[in-house]
Amino acid sequence: MPDTIRRLAEEQRLCGATVANGFVFLAGQVADDASLDAEGQTADILAQIDVLLAEAGTDKRALLQVNIVLTDIDDAPAMNRAWDRWLDPAHKPARMTIQGKLVDPQWKVEITGIALAPR
Repeated sequence: MPDTIRRLAEEQRLCGATVANGFVFLAGQVADDASLDAEGQTADILAQIDVLLAEAGTDKRALLQVNIVLTDIDDAPAMNRAWDRWLDPAHKPARMTIQGKLVDPQWKVEITGIALAPR
């Protein structure tokens, strides 16, 4: 059993992040405003990730891996514009971007990741 498990931003079926054994595991984050385009949804999600990481006691510089799902791979340039504005170029995580169907048809982007947490 891990030392301690912290669950952040708990909802009915999941939590926004789990902190355990020196890591932060982000749940799939989607935009609060699904009416935004892919660039706007990405910026919305990245702001949510900033909040979750801060609550865990860390920030985006500690991200190790990020997985991005786009409902339309043609939205990759728009998503990358928001990503590039947000990214700390000195602390790039490993990243994967794929196309996939999301639960809500209005969502264009979903992002998850793993970061180091302070011990």
